[in-house]
Amino acid sequence: MLDIDTIRAQFPILGREVNGKPLVYLDNGASAQKPRVVLDTIQRAYAQEYSNVHRGLHTLSTISTENYEAVRGTVARFLNAPSEESIVFTSGTTEAMNLISYGWAAPRLEAGDQIVLSVMEHHANIVPWHFLRERQGVELVWVEPDVNGDLDPQAVLDAVTDRTKMIAITHLSNVLGTVVDVKAICSAAREKGIATVVDGSQAAVHMPVDVSEIGCDFYAITGHKLYGPSGSGAVFIRPERMAEMRPFLGGGDMIREVHRDRVTWNDPPMKFEAGTPGIVQTIGLGAALEWMMDLGMDAIAAHERGLRDYARDRLGGLNWLNVQGQSTEKAAIFSFTLEGAAHAHDISTVLDKKGVAVRAGHHCAQPLMEHLGVTATCRASFGVYNTKQEVDVLVDALELCHDLFA
Repeated sequence: MLDIDTIRAQFPILGREVNGKPLVYLDNGASAQKPRVVLDTIQRAYAQEYSNVHRGLHTLSTISTENYEAVRGTVARFLNAPSEESIVFTSGTTEAMNLISYGWAAPRLEAGDQIVLSVMEHHANIVPWHFLRERQGVELVWVEPDVNGDLDPQAVLDAVTDRTKMIAITHLSNVLGTVVDVKAICSAAREKGIATVVDGSQAAVHMPVDVSEIGCDFYAITGHKLYGPSGSGAVFIRPERMAEMRPFLGGGDMIREVHRDRVTWNDPPMKFEAGTPGIVQTIGLGAALEWMMDLGMDAIAAHERGLRDYARDRLGGLNWLNVQGQSTEKAAIFSFTLEGAAHAHDISTVLDKKGVAVRAGHHCAQPLMEHLGVTATCRASFGVYNTKQEVDVLVDALELCHDLFA
């Protein structure tokens, strides 16, 4: 069992007040706060060890390169990837999805070919495929969740035709918290020779992830949700898919030789990492992942299940609160609206006056908003440092909202 008081003490920001109230940070789905070990790692990397990587032979460059490249192995362990060579560093999931779109899909998909995806996807796992629709005539095939917010793997597979070349699916909805059985989807797709792209931005924070067990071709994570720095992330790419890819960006470490009449590429994964990378951001990501693995992903998941169940009971007692999605297999993420005319932005503003930070808007998931019949929701998303007492503070603040807007 995790000692949450000890964990909270590692996050300096949690000791501050907002509008004269203790901060209750429930916007983890957008970006998580950073523990002291990550902050100290970043400070040390800039103040004592900084240099560019891969090129210099001097001491600082060697230290920076070793610390930077060590993170590749850390990510591989975090995802149980078969090797660190299957890990490509990115600035986050958005870059990862664009890398897959430009590097793997664009050279292979033709007009009339299909990509299957769900309406629960984050825009990062939608817009790159729209590029292919606009530029190459690729068709997007949409699958909807059921009334509880669950996504039946069979519904995804039933959408597959002989023109399907890719399935792009979230592992965990950033709006509903729904956990998707991506293993079942990827296993069936692999038998059909269909590529699978999994957006792990939310799932990797809340539960153990094993890409070898899932059997996906691509799995993307983003650092700022994993208690690490913004501008950091990675994507696992199955080696055979990596061999099929062309470079997305050109320059820097992705080349081996450049001449007037020809250029030769570096070996993967460097082949897909152009320019000076986010050195310190990536080193900070490594520190965050090591911190999470030291806590234990099973222990983190167990703590957050307790928060989920408690929050579900407390929020369920507010009969004027509309909680979107009632899946039994979900993370501690709750999107909601109030009955009446109160806009999500108004609700968020009132909660902020009580020190409660939640998200308000469409959460970069407009197709899902349309499916739910709303324009915006408030979202309370919990992390490892949150407590049941903070759930109570949220409920008290929501009751104030109800009194104000009823």
